[in-house]
Amino acid sequence: MPTEIELKLAIDPAAMDGLLRHPALEAVRNGRMRTTRLLAHYYDSPDARLAREGVALRVRREGRRWIQTLKGPPDNTAGAGLQVRGEWAWVLRDGVLDPSLAASTPWHKLVAKTLRRGALARCFTTEFERRALPLAFADGTHAELAIDRGHVRAMCDGRLRRAPISEVEIELKSGDAANLYRLALALSTDLPMAVLTASKAARGYALRRGARLVADEPVHAARVTLTSDATAADALAIVARECLHQIAANAPGLLIERDPEWVHQMRVGTRRLRSCLSLVTHAAPELPIDEVRTEVKWLAELLGHARDWDVFAMQTLPPFAASFARDDALAPGIVRLRARAGTRRRAARAAARAAVASPRFHRLLLATGLAFASNGLGATSTSDVASEGQSLPGEPFDAAAGTHINAPANGDVAAMGGAVPPPVDRADAFAAALLTRRHGRLHEHGTALAQASDQERHAARIAAKRLRYAAEFFAPMFPRKRARVYTESLAELQDVLGHYNDVATASTRAAELAGTADSMVAAALRGWLAAQRAVLSPRLAKAWREFEACEPFWH
Repeated sequence: MPTEIELKLAIDPAAMDGLLRHPALEAVRNGRMRTTRLLAHYYDSPDARLAREGVALRVRREGRRWIQTLKGPPDNTAGAGLQVRGEWAWVLRDGVLDPSLAASTPWHKLVAKTLRRGALARCFTTEFERRALPLAFADGTHAELAIDRGHVRAMCDGRLRRAPISEVEIELKSGDAANLYRLALALSTDLPMAVLTASKAARGYALRRGARLVADEPVHAARVTLTSDATAADALAIVARECLHQIAANAPGLLIERDPEWVHQMRVGTRRLRSCLSLVTHAAPELPIDEVRTEVKWLAELLGHARDWDVFAMQTLPPFAASFARDDALAPGIVRLRARAGTRRRAARAAARAAVASPRFHRLLLATGLAFASNGLGATSTSDVASEGQSLPGEPFDAAAGTHINAPANGDVAAMGGAVPPPVDRADAFAAALLTRRHGRLHEHGTALAQASDQERHAARIAAKRLRYAAEFFAPMFPRKRARVYTESLAELQDVLGHYNDVATASTRAAELAGTADSMVAAALRGWLAAQRAVLSPRLAKAWREFEACEPFWH
């Protein structure tokens, strides 16, 4: 199917002219720049049915032409700012939407069902100036860099709302998508640029809802799609991109929201990515990811520090304070302890925010994306999709190339000059061996959990976490019901062990904060935490029994 592959970056408007003069761009420039005014109207049902399925439908005026475009949801090769999705476009005689054209796309049933509930209506509009420059890379890859500046506007609660558009799109025309990342890294080294995970359409829908963020709530890990014949390397590349998406998609919420769940989910994303990177070492040892692993560790430590203080200040101290609210001897010290914890929590959150707002964070996303688009490891590539010919109204149309489409967009990476993936194990065999090994290690730790020390339970928690991430990564390749029972049981076990770890961490935090003046408060907290640990004991025993009863789903 016709596919759009592009890397999206936000840019400070003041830096746009400097971008055009950047040496890295000059080195791959391959023709004259074109400037166009673009006006697009997006259509959907009142309840945004198309948007819920990840589909965008628009009619855009490009000079004197009207182009209707339907875009599908992102596929597995998207992530770290790279957007990969099916795209169909048709020339219209006028600017009137023609939903019947969707009949030739995979989403024709969705459009038909939506129409049965009523006509599609205009939801929001984008209007911007685009400066587009053709690019040619040394390996034969062709792309286009577009600088867009304008706004998106939508009605919300009877008021017209606007949001600025100031971004760069680097769209692959043919060849290897790794070149997009290399160019973006070179540009972002000198210019104020940030990875964008949201399309213009997603920002338009958010504006229409009156939301400050594209995501209405923190973004959790998503289930990926893995084929039975995938190689281990390609499967891990798909997983890594999904982890990157979880990290990047939670970044805007972490920067402007107080809800600690944004920090938590972003931290989960970094932990999952680190686990994935550790597996890459076995599946594709030739891949140079040492620097990426170092950078991801830097981010994970900052997010982990912020998350620990969130848990201590917001989950541990409030019930402890409530338990001793009428104790006149302890109450003043508890107030001081909570104030100090709040100060530490704010400092940890400020450090995490500063990291996520920094150029280093966005270079981390781009460098990791590059690692998984290089050396044939899950590489994303495309071949030329357009042929010479006169487009006619209603024919599928490549709006960027100005010609009609008569060939699929997915090409052979080797034919386009990309690297051929090395022979590696099939993903299902790789997963079975890995999961068997990690399942056994967790059983070694779990034989005496009830009487274990904090250090031993911590080791069991790490083993459970490593097994759970690996199980969730590869679960889509195995029977769904068995995998679900296993991973849910494992998640409960990890959750209980996590609570034990929170108790141990809280004791350390209290010792840091209390000091000699509030030693009684610290002692009372240690006693209270010991009681919480005792409450966890039967829950841990139950979780372990249920996990032991689960059959490994990969057998």
